Amino acid sequence: MTPIARFAAGFLEEPGYLDYASYGPLSGAVVAEMDWQRELVSRSRFGSTGALLEQEDRARTALAATLGFRPDQVALQPSTSMATMHALFGITGGVLMSRAEFPSLPFAAVRAEQSLSVTAPIWLETDHGRVTPGQIRDQLTSTTVAVAVSLVDARTGYLADIEGIRQVIGDRLLLVDVIQGVGVTDAPFEVADIVVGGGHKWLRAGWSTGFLALSDRAIERLTPVFSGFPGTADESLIPWDEVPAPVRGASAFRVTDPDPLAAARLAASLEELAEVGVGAVEDAVAQNVTRIIDLADEYALQVLSPRDEGERAGIVVIEPAPEQLTVLSASLFNHGVAATTRQGMVRLSAHAGTPPESLEMLRAALLSYATAVRVR
Repeated sequence: MTPIARFAAGFLEEPGYLDYASYGPLSGAVVAEMDWQRELVSRSRFGSTGALLEQEDRARTALAATLGFRPDQVALQPSTSMATMHALFGITGGVLMSRAEFPSLPFAAVRAEQSLSVTAPIWLETDHGRVTPGQIRDQLTSTTVAVAVSLVDARTGYLADIEGIRQVIGDRLLLVDVIQGVGVTDAPFEVADIVVGGGHKWLRAGWSTGFLALSDRAIERLTPVFSGFPGTADESLIPWDEVPAPVRGASAFRVTDPDPLAAARLAASLEELAEVGVGAVEDAVAQNVTRIIDLADEYALQVLSPRDEGERAGIVVIEPAPEQLTVLSASLFNHGVAATTRQGMVRLSAHAGTPPESLEMLRAALLSYATAVRVR
């Protein structure tokens, strides 16, 4: 069995699931890890605590290898949104970003401005939500100290050129939200100064698996506004009877210790990914996305997301006529196809292990939709 075939065999969900951009059903490797960890915690045999405490370092090591950072540059977080809050509350100066980004980015920027008045969003004008290096270059100002962007836009499915963005912004900080691309896109994460993300979507590691990765430049420039007792110089000791200053490192951006079970799930997912290679996963995802686009074309549905493989990841966005949206949504539901319907659009998202049965179910749903539209 090839590595990609072994990886695909770890997809446990029922056929019809095309909603990875919302959340990813747990992988077989993660479920096995959960079973082992549950046994460890429930039994609590003498000496088992040590194994639990090792899970944070295990996850940080796996994340560092995936993202191209050092383990000491990575901190585990409860969620992508929490990691984003840490980053944007810590910036002094203007942050260029699109209003159309997933809400966690603009909310964090606005809340930081309202609370501390040391940073402020600078709203980027885009082409229907697609953020490009040229747009950023033309809208940089003297007060712009950072640029924030999603690696893959959750609404349009557009894959940002973060290497090109890095080139046009100079030494300004680059924040990239990678949650819609990590695990399925062989992107140059290391060009970013701040990487925020989580494992509950394409990594299939479940919730509470967020992370924050910071370059040395980001560590020097960011203020750890929310820094709890684990963020001091000696992480192995609880600083009783004193409040030391935060350490100069990614661990300063922690409020409390991470959930060791969540860390174990994230580590298992990343270790499985490393065995197959993200490039092989990306190729398999691209094939399934192409099949979905072909089906949309076959049934004359407008595809709003990119068709070019260099501009897309796992998301396909289709837009029926407004009066036909309900019919399409009902057809998908009746045929057991899981998708997201929002703002007049239907978002389908396929992974490397999406089985042919899921695409056949989608075909049947689209056939029913087309038949109903013709009858009307």
